[in-house]
Amino acid sequence: MEERPRAVLLKFPGTNCDSETARALETVGFVTEMIPISALKQESIDGVSLVVLSGGFSYGDYVMAGRLAKLVTEQKIGETLRDFRDNGGYILGICNGFQILTQLGLLPEGSLVENTSGRYQCQWVSLENRAPESPFLSQLPESFEFPIAHAEGRLVTSEASIAEDYRANGAAALTYTEDVNGSFEQIAGLQDESGRVFGLMPHPERFLRRRDHYDPDWSGGEEGEEWGSGYYLFRSLYESVTSDEE
Repeated sequence: MEERPRAVLLKFPGTNCDSETARALETVGFVTEMIPISALKQESIDGVSLVVLSGGFSYGDYVMAGRLAKLVTEQKIGETLRDFRDNGGYILGICNGFQILTQLGLLPEGSLVENTSGRYQCQWVSLENRAPESPFLSQLPESFEFPIAHAEGRLVTSEASIAEDYRANGAAALTYTEDVNGSFEQIAGLQDESGRVFGLMPHPERFLRRRDHYDPDWSGGEEGEEWGSGYYLFRSLYESVTSDEE
């Protein structure tokens, strides 16, 4: 029997989307393991293909979103995630996980700050796939929908021109089709230069199946198809990982 690729989900106090994300990964073919940050060691990711930082509110976002998780991760495993990427591993950060990855410096420079609305936003959004060659987006169409659920999801850079460059050079792999939260250049997701690290504010794990969509007549997929758009993000990743391992 062919060995299935392994994915580790890092569990911080306040993370609340890990079970749904694990279920999505298992649906497309991964074997998953959830590791509490208190138990994390450098050897925890030996033999792993994917590390996931799921959504939620790590440490209650009491200082700023992702800040305490960043400090604890560095204290526990230092530069291990960077080495993991450089050795061919993939890293995915969803919502709070995206915030943590920016704090860790594993994604291009930027911060995720309070939405211009000044409130928590929970809604469906329309997205544009600007990196169809990405290991995370290769099976998704040019445009699709995911739900968001965040108060600090506005991507800003130290200068507006930096975000413009991200859109031009492909770092801005995913963008909103309209201004949702004030993000510079309407950026919803970033990838690093290697293409192996990807963070996004929307929640693909919440749209795994067609029935998860708010519209019972949603026609974004093939007629009679079971899967929602989120399935194809995780399936893209599975296909990339298994292709590397052949």
